[in-house]
Amino acid sequence: MESNLTVIIGAYNEEEGIKNTVDELMPLLQKYNWKLLVVNDGSQDKTGEILKKINGIEVIEHPYNKGYGAALKTGIKNADTDLVVLYDADGQHRPEDMENLYLNKGNLDMIIGKRGKDSHQDWIRKPGKWVLGKVANFLTGRKIPDLNSGLRVINRDIIKGMLHLFPDGFSFSTTSTVAFMNMGYNANYFPIKVRKRVGKSSVKQLKHGGNVMLLILRLIVLFNPLKVFIPASFILISLGVIYELLWGIIFIDSIKLIQGALLLVLAGLLVFFFGLLADQISAIRKQNIFK
Repeated sequence: MESNLTVIIGAYNEEEGIKNTVDELMPLLQKYNWKLLVVNDGSQDKTGEILKKINGIEVIEHPYNKGYGAALKTGIKNADTDLVVLYDADGQHRPEDMENLYLNKGNLDMIIGKRGKDSHQDWIRKPGKWVLGKVANFLTGRKIPDLNSGLRVINRDIIKGMLHLFPDGFSFSTTSTVAFMNMGYNANYFPIKVRKRVGKSSVKQLKHGGNVMLLILRLIVLFNPLKVFIPASFILISLGVIYELLWGIIFIDSIKLIQGALLLVLAGLLVFFFGLLADQISAIRKQNIFK
């Protein structure tokens, strides 16, 4: 039976959990004749040595640490199957959840694991995830139940053509979700349960959270810029009008042209027309990506 799916794991300093993660996957890989590709992202511990001793998997070595997203990009580029699964190296994911995603994928272009309330969560990350989730919901126009889940099954041909849009860092999962939804691909969720990770996480919440926010805005400006520019334009024009009315009525007893109010209105109009221009550029970029 020809393999139709490759499980891709990006690993950086995961000596404590990588062997158990691979061992857990082996029965499922053999059941479906799936492939496993591990990208060792320049680990400085014994991750590389451990991977060399495991038979039946493909390992690609990065000469230095490029980032979580870069490791996944390498895996996707080197896979040769119709489907790819993104799977974490730290022991959080369960093989049975990956199988459930595969069996429930249907005609979806991407199916993502939705972590439930019974899943392990680091409390320190909850505020940042809540903020990012609200921003992403507004910008995509859709309620996203799990913005940055690392477990997902994807049509390889689709995501391979979008890799240049995604960052090399930890926000790969987040930005790929936003990109798929904004480009009109069919992406949906299926419940999973995650465990406490093995080893120490290398994610820096404040640093990476800010980067994710900027990347989400960048993707929205690329795919649906009016979601950003129209509200910004409305706010500036409204502030200008309110400034003019309040100052004229309360302080001068008659409405006069106030320079500050005029500048706010003009700024709002400029943002509006700039948004229209960005929307036209976005349409051209979409055509190039879909080709």
